[in-house]
Amino acid sequence: MSVTGVGPVLDTGRAEDAAAALRTTSAVRERARQLLSRAREGDSLWFGIDDDALEAAAAEVAAVTRARYPDLTIPYHSRWRHFEAGGVDRKTELDARLTALDAPGRARAMIDLAVVSVLLDAGAGPDWHYHEVDGGQRFARSEGLGVASWHAFLGGLFSSDAAHPLQVDAAGLRGLDTDRLAEVFQAGPSNPLVGLEGRVLLLRRLGEALAAQPEVFGPHGRPGGLFDVLVAPQGAAAATVAAHDILSQLLTSLSGIWPTGNAIGAEPLGDVWRHDAVAGPGLTRGWMPFHKLSQWLSYSLLEPFQWAGVRVVGLDELTGLPEYRNGGLLLDTGVLRLHDPAWAAHNWTAGDELVVEWRALTVALLDELAPLVRARLGVDSREMPLACVLEGGTWAAGRALAQRSRGGLPPLNVVSDGTVF
Repeated sequence: MSVTGVGPVLDTGRAEDAAAALRTTSAVRERARQLLSRAREGDSLWFGIDDDALEAAAAEVAAVTRARYPDLTIPYHSRWRHFEAGGVDRKTELDARLTALDAPGRARAMIDLAVVSVLLDAGAGPDWHYHEVDGGQRFARSEGLGVASWHAFLGGLFSSDAAHPLQVDAAGLRGLDTDRLAEVFQAGPSNPLVGLEGRVLLLRRLGEALAAQPEVFGPHGRPGGLFDVLVAPQGAAAATVAAHDILSQLLTSLSGIWPTGNAIGAEPLGDVWRHDAVAGPGLTRGWMPFHKLSQWLSYSLLEPFQWAGVRVVGLDELTGLPEYRNGGLLLDTGVLRLHDPAWAAHNWTAGDELVVEWRALTVALLDELAPLVRARLGVDSREMPLACVLEGGTWAAGRALAQRSRGGLPPLNVVSDGTVF
């Protein structure tokens, strides 16, 4: 059996082609909608759907968006927002340090930074924080991880070349150890960071992948090589890049770094999980793809490409992010209802069917929520693509509801290894 799309026909009876079929956002959306339709028909073991509550959720998101961005000039939901934590314009400092480089060189450095920072951006847990010496501010969760990784990058932690600290390279990543990352992130028994070992493992795996693909990442294995692969064939002066092409290159080049163990044959899948109710051809049957961190990274690379003069198109090909703030928004507004409220007190893992389904329903419902939010704000998808709805938006509203309801804790407790949530 085969599936078709952009590119060659895929034989999903072959492991390589089945994995390729799952590395698209069309597969994410189509399978997420399967599970949403099933839940609406009352066949989900875990969740009920209250469609009437979608308008209440849209009202919540629209209100938060107007409060955060009164003029509705909304940037993308990306790692660069966390680099602005505390109202500090950190990018200006980085720009000043990179003035000797041309536009592609600056883009490579910013891609290097975004890649490692995003891979370090999984749930920090409720007890960790980062104290920024300059300014004396204290940050937690995603903002804390963003600011900590920013200073780690500026300090040359991920570079093997002391003469060029503002880069990430394969040797620098492969030499990273848990004690050193803990020191830079101020983590320890009194300031515990969830999944620290998993983050180090992920970065070391990234180093191996970068070193193994010099045709993509150059002789030193820099993530910034993505800029050259996607832009060089066109010439930077007139380049156009599709957002999904950024994601596709990440998934093709880096799928082997994810330590989930999910695979079809010898083909690593990464953030793709089993759910027996998911239909699909050949070996793809029963697999629900998300690629959350890879999509979060794709969102976070849009601006470095644009700052280098590259036109980025097709933003809405990327999906909403299936993580606990967006998923929490849907639970806290009653769009999603647990069949058994007691499940909220359980500890779940990323591979548990309840969590897989929660994430899938989140993806599908964000696509339905976005136009309702735009309608309330009086804008269209050209003015507010999904990347801006998320930023405005769903993620912030999910966090605000969690703060009001549970002191910031998510509505479901998913045990994290630092590589999914």
